[in-house]
Amino acid sequence: MIDLVLTSAEALHSAGRLQDLVSSLSEVILGKKPVIQLAVSCLLSRGHLLFEDQPGVGKTLLSQALAQALGLQFRRVQFTSDLLPADILGASIYNRDTGAFTFHPGPVFTQVLLADEINRATPKTQSALLEAMEEGRVTCDGHSHSLPVPFFVIATQNPSTQIGTFMLPESQMDRFLMRLALGVPDRQAERVMLQGQDRREMLRDMGPVMPWSELAHMQQLARLVHVSEPLLDYLQNLLSASRATGHGLSPRAGLALLAAARAWALFEGRVMVLPEDVQAVGPAVMGHRLSGGAEEAAELLAEVAVP
Repeated sequence: MIDLVLTSAEALHSAGRLQDLVSSLSEVILGKKPVIQLAVSCLLSRGHLLFEDQPGVGKTLLSQALAQALGLQFRRVQFTSDLLPADILGASIYNRDTGAFTFHPGPVFTQVLLADEINRATPKTQSALLEAMEEGRVTCDGHSHSLPVPFFVIATQNPSTQIGTFMLPESQMDRFLMRLALGVPDRQAERVMLQGQDRREMLRDMGPVMPWSELAHMQQLARLVHVSEPLLDYLQNLLSASRATGHGLSPRAGLALLAAARAWALFEGRVMVLPEDVQAVGPAVMGHRLSGGAEEAAELLAEVAVP
């Protein structure tokens, strides 16, 4: 059990350990520390992560590094147009010796799942992940099977302008707490990468930075980060402003924004959420839920007054 009040000492200690984790990951993925911090914040918030970027910028490498740094089981599924839901979830197969059907788990039964190029699969296969991401379980032939804890989905998505892609529906996009883009490294970081050790060799040599139990404890601490009434007013004003010209952000999006802001505040070693925390995670949390994308999210954050 943990105390019902987060202390400054706990917050500062957690912030230091989280920064150690980010620093280790930054040695493998060069020049992307802010994006790495957001990715760890997503896991800290118990959410799922969507990367939308061009191939070859390190999305798969970051996913593997994050799992390895926490000592978590990792699996990768390459999504293609002929992939079936059973290829991900598993299937019940008849056993002639026992005369009964036996469930054979699919690759979704892991702690960190990389759904690579998720929008190259058909909508039917994409939707196979909905229950797993929302409920932490898989239902097959009327029987529910619990997924491991933690269960963290990192999906990559190709730009919709590329051939052979199926746009993710809004219901699927809403299951991802954040959408991020790594982008190419700056010139200095790219030079270090070109001159240095192969990043995959570095990954093989990388050991666990912290046990999962420690990060799980920090997930509990993040839920204890205090949220004041004025901060809730600010959050609701953002939600209301997004709905002024259309459907806008859902209540689920509001909960996601609050959870991410709490995680970011803990990253900064604070015991309460500030408007700066909401602004730091806002584009990543709101962008894929708004028709105008990250640009509309940035406009909302600029227009709504800070308490």
